Amino acid sequence: MRIIKLALVAALAAAPALTFAQTTAQEQQKNSIVKPEFKREFNQQQRRIGNGISNDRITPRQGARFERQQMRIHRQFRTIRARYNGRLTMKDRRMIHHRQNAASRRVFRAKHRGRRIG
Repeated sequence: MRIIKLALVAALAAAPALTFAQTTAQEQQKNSIVKPEFKREFNQQQRRIGNGISNDRITPRQGARFERQQMRIHRQFRTIRARYNGRLTMKDRRMIHHRQNAASRRVFRAKHRGRRIG
């Protein structure tokens, strides 16, 4: 009961601060543009994994595992950006691309396992 009261007091204390933190329409439009990093992530997560599951080339369990991998990569991406005020160093960018490439290879291999290519 004490935890619930504490959470309620914290929420009520933070509510006025949130009203002043509203973004303008111009800022929202600027943030809605799909960035290249997210475009690749969306393509891999939604299209490739989703199509693999719907075509029965990937089991739902494998699909869930690939989705979790993508989620971890995205979480790491957000953490790095938050640490450096929205910027990525070349080293971080290289590391994110390396992880995306590895995840992409795993999806490809799972979709084409047992099938001859070429």
